[in-house]
Amino acid sequence: MVSQRDVKPLVKRLDWYIIRKFLGTFFFSIVLILSIAIVFDLTEKMDDFFENQVPLREIIFDYYLPFIPYYMNMFSSLFIFISVIYFTSKMAGNSEFIAMHAAGMSYHRLMLPYLVSATLLFILSIALGGWVIPRSSERMLRFTDKYVEHFTSEHARNIQMEVQPGTILYIESFQRRSGIGYRCSIEKFEGKTLVQRITADRIYYDSLENWHLDKYTQRTFTGLRESLECGERKDITMPIIPDELFITAQQAQEMTTPELKHYMERQRERGSGNVKAFEVEYHKRWASPLGAFIMTLLGVTMSSRKVRGGMGKNLGIGIVLTAGYILFSTVSTTFSVNNVMSPFMAAWLPNFVFLGLSIPLYIKAAR
Repeated sequence: MVSQRDVKPLVKRLDWYIIRKFLGTFFFSIVLILSIAIVFDLTEKMDDFFENQVPLREIIFDYYLPFIPYYMNMFSSLFIFISVIYFTSKMAGNSEFIAMHAAGMSYHRLMLPYLVSATLLFILSIALGGWVIPRSSERMLRFTDKYVEHFTSEHARNIQMEVQPGTILYIESFQRRSGIGYRCSIEKFEGKTLVQRITADRIYYDSLENWHLDKYTQRTFTGLRESLECGERKDITMPIIPDELFITAQQAQEMTTPELKHYMERQRERGSGNVKAFEVEYHKRWASPLGAFIMTLLGVTMSSRKVRGGMGKNLGIGIVLTAGYILFSTVSTTFSVNNVMSPFMAAWLPNFVFLGLSIPLYIKAAR
């Protein structure tokens, strides 16, 4: 019989027991699943590595070393879900929760060590996704672009953006290597009134946001009057560099969270429509870590009672729900890119659905 004096120390020991179980199972599952994923990925890309004679050092340090934290963070909520179901079902099967209740832990109090563990993983996921992974992903994406799948372009066409408030830039074609664009126009507006238009055969970048126009024509409008200026060369300053004309959706992964937010705000000011994928990435960096709490809540409520079928039944249900979560997230992201759904809803809808599923189950389990 446990005395009242021994209850609090015992409960604290039980807290640490659950936290160790939670975090230990989580990291063990990551090592196991990512090891299998690396083997499959290596098998798939082995031909590309041999064909391009990729040095072993680059394969290890530029691809697979960043590969681990990238996919660990991407599927962290799912690892949490499977881990919680696994060790909680095992504890329930061993009647450990009955002993905990006998020691004075209510069902709500039982959730505390789970929430502490989920909070630690939430903080880790925010730090990895917002700062660590963007820096390491840069090496992985450069490696992929160089040896596996070329996704960057050296040539851009029909570029149109607002480079400054009221200043619209249009370039028919632009070459990255030479830094030269062909057939461009720069229009300046005051409100909705066009006050100046500059057209040129060529535009090329110098340095420090300095640009040069070749064979230009400048028209300035003052009321009903128009003044014309032509010349061989004109120097102008625009707050844009050539690399900004070639940013692809994959490169959102290379930006830290503050950089990503700043880029989206700047692109919206310029009137660029190529920000959907960046907005989805930004919202996912918050939705995915917060999913740790939802998956923990759902996993505990599903597996904290001893049921016929034991751990196998709970794991089977967990795998089905995990597959549904991945499918839901992928489909909603596709809808967002195709303008069917807002980026916010695309990132957060799976969490909202699973939270709606978790709350009734938790209330029922607590009763």
